[in-house]
Amino acid sequence: MALPKIFTDTFVFVWDFFLTLSNIVMPNLKAGHVVPSGHPGAGGQWPEYVPPGVNDSRSACPMLNALANHGILPHDGKNIPFKTMNETVRSTYNFAPSFCYFVPNYIARILKKDYSKDTFDLAEISLHNGIEHDASLTREDTFHQPDQGKPHIPFIEELLGSASGKDSKAKHGAEDSNDVVLLTSDDLARYSAKRRTEAKARNPEFSLSEFHKAFGSSNSATLLRIFGGRVSDLRPFLIEERIPNGWEPSVRSRIGLTMAVFNLTVLPLEASTGRYIKELTKKSSNVQETTRVGNYGATGMTEANT
Repeated sequence: MALPKIFTDTFVFVWDFFLTLSNIVMPNLKAGHVVPSGHPGAGGQWPEYVPPGVNDSRSACPMLNALANHGILPHDGKNIPFKTMNETVRSTYNFAPSFCYFVPNYIARILKKDYSKDTFDLAEISLHNGIEHDASLTREDTFHQPDQGKPHIPFIEELLGSASGKDSKAKHGAEDSNDVVLLTSDDLARYSAKRRTEAKARNPEFSLSEFHKAFGSSNSATLLRIFGGRVSDLRPFLIEERIPNGWEPSVRSRIGLTMAVFNLTVLPLEASTGRYIKELTKKSSNVQETTRVGNYGATGMTEANT
């Protein structure tokens, strides 16, 4: 089994490299024409949003849940062919074909299924430490909330509230200041560091491998690359898992966002997250030391007065 996987992954990475080069020489898609004509969302017109029902299947991934909530994937979130996931993610979010082939294949491997023949339910891909992981920005850890299809609103509000960027291209005099507020890479790194630090302290079964750290930063990078970090779009997307009407992906590359270009955002973001974790750890150690010294001093004074 290992040999075909090596060949498949090598092929995908080489393919991705040439798609990256092609994007450099090809003109970008025009604004308003990123979603292909004839596909759901073309021209910013998205199918009706219907929240999930009690028996509908949802995952830890807001992007896939949104596709189901709009009926772009089956609304019940069940029996989805891996190939259909490939096609819908490609047309909706403008990821490159290499990206859209690699991720469903990886998920199929985790679930021990055949990419070409099998189907999956959205809830299945919430398998803990598959693509789902502790210290998510939008979910409580599985230890605290086994149903990873449910976003944790306080985390999302805290994340969006940390946004410090402004859209320099926004029209002056916008009535709603949220229209021009952006999450930045630094905002996401700081909040990721906070979540990892707090989750590790609160979750007795906490785990986060190097792979899942990178995957977490990939999720953060998606908010920047596909949504442009725009808070007014991210709020309905993350809280309701709804695509705002009129929205289209920020990526306008002719062949879509490749893994090579995506990693130019992921890797610095993960590096910054690691740096902020060290700062939080150092700050926590200093507080503990100050408290220890203070308690010792108080105890000494008490003994001296006795």
